[in-house]
Amino acid sequence: MEWFAASEYWYGRLIFQRGLAVIYAVAFLTAALQFRALLGERGMLPIPRFLERSSWRQSPSLFRLRYSDRLFAAVSWTGVVLAVAVAAGLADAVPLWAAMLLWFALWVLYLSIVNVGQLWYGFGWESLLLEAGFLAIFLGNDTIAPPLLVLLAARWLLFRVEFGAGLIKLRGDPCWRDLTCLYYHHETQPMPGPLSWFFHHLPKPLHKVEVAANHFAQLIVPFGLFAPQPVASIAAAIVIVTQLWLVLSGNFAWLNWVTLLLAATALALPGGQSAPATPGWFVGVCIAYVALVVVASYRPVRNMLSPNQQMNASFDPLHLVNTYGAFGSIGRTRYEIVLEGTDDTHLTDDTVWREYAFKGKPGDPRRMPRQFAPYHLRLDWLMWFAAISPAYARSWALPLAARLLRNDPDTLRLLGPNPFPDDPPHYVRAHLYEYEFSTPAELFGQRIWWRRTLIGEFLPPLTRDRLNRY
Repeated sequence: MEWFAASEYWYGRLIFQRGLAVIYAVAFLTAALQFRALLGERGMLPIPRFLERSSWRQSPSLFRLRYSDRLFAAVSWTGVVLAVAVAAGLADAVPLWAAMLLWFALWVLYLSIVNVGQLWYGFGWESLLLEAGFLAIFLGNDTIAPPLLVLLAARWLLFRVEFGAGLIKLRGDPCWRDLTCLYYHHETQPMPGPLSWFFHHLPKPLHKVEVAANHFAQLIVPFGLFAPQPVASIAAAIVIVTQLWLVLSGNFAWLNWVTLLLAATALALPGGQSAPATPGWFVGVCIAYVALVVVASYRPVRNMLSPNQQMNASFDPLHLVNTYGAFGSIGRTRYEIVLEGTDDTHLTDDTVWREYAFKGKPGDPRRMPRQFAPYHLRLDWLMWFAAISPAYARSWALPLAARLLRNDPDTLRLLGPNPFPDDPPHYVRAHLYEYEFSTPAELFGQRIWWRRTLIGEFLPPLTRDRLNRY
C-alpha cells in the first residue's frame, strides 16, 4: 500500500492531532464551566425544554437518553480528561483501533453537547471542530504512516474554510471590494483583544494592504494546497501566518487555531518515521470515509457557488461536512449593552446604578481588552449580537435579568466582580451605548481605551416580581 502511506507528513499529523486534542480540551472546559447558567435545568435556555420540542433526527445526542446537570458535567469533564490524555500522547501509545476509538469518543461527546447547545453553540467553529475531530479518527497514529487520502480530505476541509470565507467577503460588504473593511473591523469585531486598539490605529494604506493580502490568502492560496510539494507546504505556511495574524488581532475562540492546525497537515517535513505496513481493514475504512466526504460535499460546494451563499451552515445533524465563512458584512459602528442594577426600592433621579462587568466584552472604558481565545465566552459573544439586533436576545435577555435579580451564582460566574455581593439588586436595567476606540492621546495620557456615548434604553428597569416566571 505504498500509494496510501505518506511518511513525509508524519510531523504534520502529529502537530494536527496533538493540537486538536488541546482544542477539544478547551471546548469541553468551556462547556463544563458555563453550561449551568446557559443550558442547565435552571439555565436561560434549559436543555430539558429543548429536548421536549426536538427529535433524535434533528439533533442526535447522548442526552436524549437521559439529561441531568450532573450528567452534563460528567460528560464535559470526561471530555476534558480524555482530550488532555490524547494531547499528552495516549492515542499514539495504544493500538490503531484503540486510538480511533479515543478520537471517536471525543467526537461523540462533543457532538452531544453541540446538538443541545441551541443559540449558545450556534457558531461556525463548533461545526469546524466536529468535522476536524471526525477526520482525526481516520488519520491513524504512530503505528502507521499518515494516510494520503485522509490528508487530502483535511486539505479539502481547509480549502472550504478559507475559500468560503473569501467568497462571502467578495459577495458581501462592498468595503471588502474597495479594501476599506479594516478601517472598521478591528473596532467593531465581536470581542477585541489587547492588540486590537493598535491594529485599528494602523495607517489606512496598511489596512488596504491587509485586506488585499487577506483576499490573496483566502481566494488564491487555497488552490495551492493541492499542488505538488513544495508548493503545498508554501500555501500551508501562508495560511498559518495569516491565521496567527488574526489570533493577534482579536478573539475568535478556536476558529483560527483549528484552521492553522489543518494547514499543518499539508506541511511536508523531513524526519518521518518508518512503520509497519498499513492494515488492509484501515485502508478500507479510510476509503469509505473519503467517499462519504466526497458525496457529502455536494451541498457545501453548491452553497459556495451560489450567489446566496450562507456563511456557516451544517447540512447534516452530525456536522460531518459543512460550509464555512466569516464577516461577509462589517459593522461601521460598535454598540454595546451595559447591564446595571440598583438596590434602591424606589427609583428617582438620584438613584445610583452600578454596572455589571463582563469578562471579555467591552464595558469600563478604562479596562484594556483581554485575550481569552481559544477559550470561548459564550454570553459575551451573544451580547455583541444582541447589541446589533435585540432579536438575538429575545429568548434569553429576560431570563438573564431574572437571574441577576436573585444573584444566581452560576450566572454571576460568567461575569466579572459582582457589584451586589451581599444582597441582590432590587432593579436591573440595560442601556445601549456606542463605543469607539480612544485616540492615542487619550490612551497614553488618560489610560482610556474606549469612548462611549449613551444611545438609549435596551431593557427598562425590571424587578423580581415582573420576572417571576423566569
